[in-house]
Amino acid sequence: MAIVIFSSELQKLTGEEQTRVDAEGFKDIVTEISNQYSALEHDELMKMAVAIDGEIIHTPFLEKVAATSEVHFLYRISGG
Repeated sequence: MAIVIFSSELQKLTGEEQTRVDAEGFKDIVTEISNQYSALEHDELMKMAVAIDGEIIHTPFLEKVAATSEVHFLYRISGG
């Protein structure tokens, strides 16, 4: 099962630092955690920055996730 690590801001909504999910793809992970945590909205998660196994993925929608993967959801940072 993949491990999903929540940023400190998301921890305020989930009450947890991390969770395990049984999913094979990014979209499945988003669906599973948005169902598990009512405060996390599916559409908002899809807009967040994502790192899978330490690599930031700019378009993660079709990304496969291994059972040993570590997935981080982070708010995007805008530069100026």
